[in-house]
Amino acid sequence: MANVVDIPKVKIADGVSIPILGFGTGTAWYKKGDDTSIDRELVETIKTAIKLGYHHLDTAEAYGTETELGLAIKESGVAREKLFVTTKVSKSITDIPNAIDRSLKKLQLSFVDLYLIHSPFFAKSDKDLQEAWAALEKVKESGKARAIGVSNYTQPQLEATLKIAKYPPVINQIEFHPYLQHGNLVPFQQEKGIATASYGPLTPVSRAKGGPLDGILSELAAKYGVSEGEIAIRWAIDRGAITITTSSKESRLSDYLRALTFKLTPQEVNEISEIGLQKHFRAFWNNKYAPDDRT
Repeated sequence: MANVVDIPKVKIADGVSIPILGFGTGTAWYKKGDDTSIDRELVETIKTAIKLGYHHLDTAEAYGTETELGLAIKESGVAREKLFVTTKVSKSITDIPNAIDRSLKKLQLSFVDLYLIHSPFFAKSDKDLQEAWAALEKVKESGKARAIGVSNYTQPQLEATLKIAKYPPVINQIEFHPYLQHGNLVPFQQEKGIATASYGPLTPVSRAKGGPLDGILSELAAKYGVSEGEIAIRWAIDRGAITITTSSKESRLSDYLRALTFKLTPQEVNEISEIGLQKHFRAFWNNKYAPDDRT
């Protein structure tokens, strides 16, 4: 077993700090339909991630993996206060009070550290977004979530939410990598004190390999003695994003932690960003956006 890494944290709310690198249980682990079977491979993989130092653990109602995460936490033996647990509501967006209770039961927890609205696509109007956010605020006030935020929101959707928010979203978790930088969204979030969380950070070296970034990612990997994937993760972190990654392989999870051992220079970050703008690639939610929509 590799040495456990103490992953740095950033503050996102009063008394709430989040590790900048997290382990996600979506993507390859996502269950289809109403599958309620226990995926023991996932349970063991989460336990391995926890042992390596991934104490930021990300799941969602829609993934169908909350039960596995709950089992892994229980079996890991790691104290609850050392872990940062995120889950998200989507299918039950019109019944958030019961949704959080169901999620907590599956997770075998009394609270989550972060509760997110998984996507804005349920909303037919700003009012729908605002009503959902008001319901999420009640979850925070109940103590069942230490912090609340959103996922996959655009700037106009954030603006609509902020108009009525007693507690502004602390975070927006989005697909974020050099081939999908979302225009002004990240600077807007910085201005409003909303943290950016990146999922899909490895996209340029996995789903979208064969693009204009291949050369510079290869060069920088050689310079820093790491993989191209670790350069991609480091770019997201150096852009200020809390970054979510995943793998079923312990060796890869261990390797990704090397992204915490160096920093890209500001020039390297800017060069990756500029070259990334030459290609547009969206790995998720393609049915919701036009092919050339970079928001």
